[in-house]
Amino acid sequence: MSRRDMVVTGAAGAAGAGGPARAGAVPGEVVRVSGVSRTFGRGEHAVHAVRDVSFSADRGELVAVRGRSGAGKTTLLNIVGGLDRPNSGQVVVAGQEVTAAGEAELLRLRRGTVGFVFQTFGLVPILSAAENVGVPLRLAQVPAAEREQRVAVLLELVGLGGHAAQRPYELSGGQQQRVAVARALANEPDLLIADEPTGQLDSETGRSIMDLLRAVVHARGMTALVATHDPALIDLADRVLTLRDGRLVDE
Repeated sequence: MSRRDMVVTGAAGAAGAGGPARAGAVPGEVVRVSGVSRTFGRGEHAVHAVRDVSFSADRGELVAVRGRSGAGKTTLLNIVGGLDRPNSGQVVVAGQEVTAAGEAELLRLRRGTVGFVFQTFGLVPILSAAENVGVPLRLAQVPAAEREQRVAVLLELVGLGGHAAQRPYELSGGQQQRVAVARALANEPDLLIADEPTGQLDSETGRSIMDLLRAVVHARGMTALVATHDPALIDLADRVLTLRDGRLVDE
């Protein structure tokens, strides 16, 4: 087995036994969102961030979620990833009902089933690139030798094999985001959630990150939900969902 194949097959079961209950998984389907709504505040000051949203996404599919600022993209992705709870509706990820999960179950989900990439990179400044990528593996208590090998393969995968010892401030914005992508892939998630991952990058670098995400999703049979408002990146997605005032619309 090659080093890259080892990463592809290595940690898919990190959520392990005791995770959220299986919820009628459909073959090939990784995400199912049914009638999800999220409101912040009450009365005349209430903000309806997400309104009755339903969709599904299959394995090996990169789905772009587009919409203007305030359309509900981040709220929707946070709900799907178990970072927020809806007021109504159901979310199922890899057969696990996220909306019915307790806090311990959600923690396992976020550590094993879902990987996150954020606009602000979210790297630990005092850690090297390799150490940042290895954080999820430490939390999963992966043995040191296996952890080091997997980190090395992941950094090669994102084109940073020669930058393992560098800290975030020694890397360009694009390189930092590549480290963040490698970290998100560390525990072999079924679902990758990326919220405006190119928002702080120039157009050329942003496209290279989107190309990387698409290549990884297709090669590893993952699913990705990527929020973006950049029309230049939309054509790289397999499918596009458009949010307007919290609702999915046809365009």
